[in-house]
Amino acid sequence: MQSPNICGTMGRREELSDFQRGTVVGCHMCKKSVREISALLNLPRSTVSAVILKWKRGGITTALPRSGRPHKLKEEDRQVLEKVALENCLPSVEALTAEFQTASGACVSSRTVRRELHEMGFRGRVSTYNKPVGGEKAETKQTDKEVQVDVSRLDLRVGRIITVMPLPDTDGVYVQQVDVGEAAPRTVVSELAKQIPVDQLQNRMVILLCNLKPAKTRGVLSQAVIMCASSQDKVEILDPPSGAVPGDRVTFQGFPGEPDKELNSKKKVWEQIQPDLRTDCQCVATYKGVAFEIVGKGVCTVQTMSDTEIK
Repeated sequence: MQSPNICGTMGRREELSDFQRGTVVGCHMCKKSVREISALLNLPRSTVSAVILKWKRGGITTALPRSGRPHKLKEEDRQVLEKVALENCLPSVEALTAEFQTASGACVSSRTVRRELHEMGFRGRVSTYNKPVGGEKAETKQTDKEVQVDVSRLDLRVGRIITVMPLPDTDGVYVQQVDVGEAAPRTVVSELAKQIPVDQLQNRMVILLCNLKPAKTRGVLSQAVIMCASSQDKVEILDPPSGAVPGDRVTFQGFPGEPDKELNSKKKVWEQIQPDLRTDCQCVATYKGVAFEIVGKGVCTVQTMSDTEIK
């Protein structure tokens, strides 16, 4: 089996992402050696060792701030850049960059400015910038999406648990590596150890919520949530239909929207949707009575817990 490549060829100055660092630590917690992690993730052994050592010393998996010019602007700097672009008829990106640096105090390259402007929707010559492509209509469309909160905003996918180990120094917590059809497995921290033994999780197919904001437990970054029917004294994992494979999307008839890249925690999108997630009388997972469905393969179910909330 070919090893997944989560970083491609690392440039000399490239930093590992929090996702990559969390994956390294998760593999280490699953008792994989530095050699095995290096081969699995296509990373130098020295890099793997450095990430693990940093985690052991301080429980840290995030990278330290980089020196030099940033490659992506902060949100407040993006707002300043947009204002400068709209209010000044400047002859070039270089001139706009200089004006932006004066206004914001940020030190960035004209290449970064050009990319940020493109992402904001600016096109054509700098001297003709007026409003981003789409203008007010684009803003209205985004506002409408933010107002409409339903299950289509959730990125629910089929996953397969590759490895599962208890998280040291915790009570009832597992750390798992889960294949969700991406280049590398996701690290998932779950509080299932008191309800479900390891042998019932190994190689099990599950449903994952993949776009909650990642959260850390004991320095391990959890990149998804395993969906379960849950009561005060019992938990059952949602089972995908037969024939489902890692990466298959869960869909809902009548809710055709696209999932958010990451759910906005400040607007409590998940908190608004979750109360309507329940199993029905036939143990089928539903949202407002509409089944969790893998198109062409069937619906998602639990074994025995009917009429129970899902979270």
